[in-house]
Amino acid sequence: MSPALEVRSITKRFGDLTAVDNVTFGLEAGEIYGFIGPNGAGKTTTMRICATLQLPDEGDVFVEGHSVLEEPRLVRQRLGFMPDSFGAYAATTVSEYLDFFARAYGLRGQDRRRAIRDVMGFTSLEPLSGKLTSALSKGMKQRLCLAKTMLHDPSTLILDEPASGLDPRARIELRELVKALADMGKAILISSHILSELSEICDGVAVIEAGRIRATGSVEEITKGLQPHSEIFLRTLEPIEIAERRLVELPRVGAVRHDRDGLVFHFEGSDEDQAELLAQLVATGVRPIEFALKEADLEDLFLRLTEGKVQ
Repeated sequence: MSPALEVRSITKRFGDLTAVDNVTFGLEAGEIYGFIGPNGAGKTTTMRICATLQLPDEGDVFVEGHSVLEEPRLVRQRLGFMPDSFGAYAATTVSEYLDFFARAYGLRGQDRRRAIRDVMGFTSLEPLSGKLTSALSKGMKQRLCLAKTMLHDPSTLILDEPASGLDPRARIELRELVKALADMGKAILISSHILSELSEICDGVAVIEAGRIRATGSVEEITKGLQPHSEIFLRTLEPIEIAERRLVELPRVGAVRHDRDGLVFHFEGSDEDQAELLAQLVATGVRPIEFALKEADLEDLFLRLTEGKVQ
């Protein structure tokens, strides 16, 4: 079986600027893959190449095994692209807007009406069917753009900054829609500057800077590659200075730093070694309130992988 989306060594130049430099990654059906990087990193250019809107100078992209260079029409049947800006015709209603794009996708008769009804139901737009698109809120415009992207039932979705400018409730609702689409088996490549949102829904990420991929994989895999040791958070009833003195005397404990009202320290060892460490701490008279592995943080990971370079 071919991956849902496979980007193979694509390069794109604009004059002397190499906007995308030998980029490679892929995702499977049902996966949500975060595409993160600073402004000007090459995210949108990469996504536009995947969506057949720009041609790479080198390399190729495959959607379910179909090349964007050799079979663009087949790719467009299987792929939906949601751009970072909503393009609407001010004098059209929600239903007219969707009807226009459904016709553009080649849907006719009952199939067109069914597709419009289904996407409006999925995005909860039915009550707004007669409302002008220009009168919609930012959140509703994003829902409408997503509905338009889904009209031809694509197996792969590319969403470029879909949560940009949304209020917290709208972001949560959009996140739930994305998760529901993945549960349907759709592959989703999504870019966002709101890394906390991505960390909650993504199966993997690709980090790009200055046109080059810095890392790909799950947050845990990338973190382990950067930092083979574990980080543990400890909070105790004793003053933090006392806990720190006793902690650094124990085996396998590395660098210790203060974090909030506790300590974070590096630890080399298995789960059994962690259990033994906790027992040793208690034996020294330390009374832990919290003792837990520090979860990988996508924002920390991003800062460690990138240097703030712009093109």
